[in-house]
Amino acid sequence: MSDERSFGHDELSNADLIVDAVYEGGEANNLSAAPLPDLLNVGTAGGFRPVRTPPNSTQKYSYVVLYTTFNELDWPDTLDAQTGTFTYYGDNRSPGSTIHEKTGNKILRDAFHDLHNGQRGTIPPFFVFSKGDGWDRTFRGLAVPGDRLANQSEDLVALWKIRNGSRFQNYKATFTILDVSQIPRAWISDLEEGDFLTENTPDVWAEWRERGSYTPLQAEQTKDHRTKAEQMPTSTEKRTILDTVYSYCKDDSDQSRKFEHVAAAIFELMDPNVTRSEVTRRSRDGGRDAIGTYHISPDIGSESDSLGVEFALEAKCYGPNSSVGVHDTSRLISRIRHRQFGVLVTTSYVHEQAYKEIKQDGHPVLILSGGDIAEVLLENGVTSESKVKEWIKSQIPK
Repeated sequence: MSDERSFGHDELSNADLIVDAVYEGGEANNLSAAPLPDLLNVGTAGGFRPVRTPPNSTQKYSYVVLYTTFNELDWPDTLDAQTGTFTYYGDNRSPGSTIHEKTGNKILRDAFHDLHNGQRGTIPPFFVFSKGDGWDRTFRGLAVPGDRLANQSEDLVALWKIRNGSRFQNYKATFTILDVSQIPRAWISDLEEGDFLTENTPDVWAEWRERGSYTPLQAEQTKDHRTKAEQMPTSTEKRTILDTVYSYCKDDSDQSRKFEHVAAAIFELMDPNVTRSEVTRRSRDGGRDAIGTYHISPDIGSESDSLGVEFALEAKCYGPNSSVGVHDTSRLISRIRHRQFGVLVTTSYVHEQAYKEIKQDGHPVLILSGGDIAEVLLENGVTSESKVKEWIKSQIPK
């Protein structure tokens, strides 16, 4: 039995917004079943769904709903529950329009412009929802633009994309989910009247608006390992990405060596601080498939101080039903030198026993499983079978 909170379709107009609660859709098989119009007086379609303030208000919007499926390959919205960081893409998603012709991108432009100029008082609250089963929608939290650790030149970025030979731009925005578990219906009513700071306003939002203080909703992991389902792709599209990697790199010895190069490249894609990754020779690698350095330094120029932490990487090109076991993980652990950390990259998943032993014994090993591989590639624009094959070819030396 699930322990998540849910609200029936007939309860929506009076319901509070509770983090991770499900707001149920109706029984009809059309837009009349959509719950968000009854819950928040917004439209039935689109990622950006703003509600305008009354005519006498000095602000344009009372609040904005951000809706995501978390399942668009070209626009991989993400929510990092451990940091409270929400990454969201704009609504100019096809050629034919400039970046600011769409309502959503105008909202992003104006919100981040005001943020960077210290005019937070003009920025509306953002309510984040994601798709559930059928017409159901899940509330993910109260968001504000920016991040306390993000550079202002990086929290809103215009990206170039190409489709059918035509280029176009869209935004990639960084938001922070604030540490508030419940939004009272009374504040939603206040907002619709154009009143933003009232006795019903969540303290963390008022603090952000007044002082620019970010208090993110950060949820620590309550268990020390991930299940097989949590390690593998969560959608058909992501499984296709992973299957393409596996099929291209499996089988004979030459192909298995391909994955060592691919695994090292995936780790570099995951984090730009990974440098000098080098696939080792079979005769002298000591069991490690690649070695490299994780570079730590302030991003203030080449003259700043820096620290390099070495890592050893092991690559396992296994099928989706073949787990990485204790023998494989013990091999990597035994070869991690003093002051190094280990990285295990696999097209499959790590068996529960092996995963638990790594975490419970405190071994410095990072696991990138099949689902992680698909996510990293998607985040870096490798979004189709043909693009995966092209990318792999570019990583393998001739």
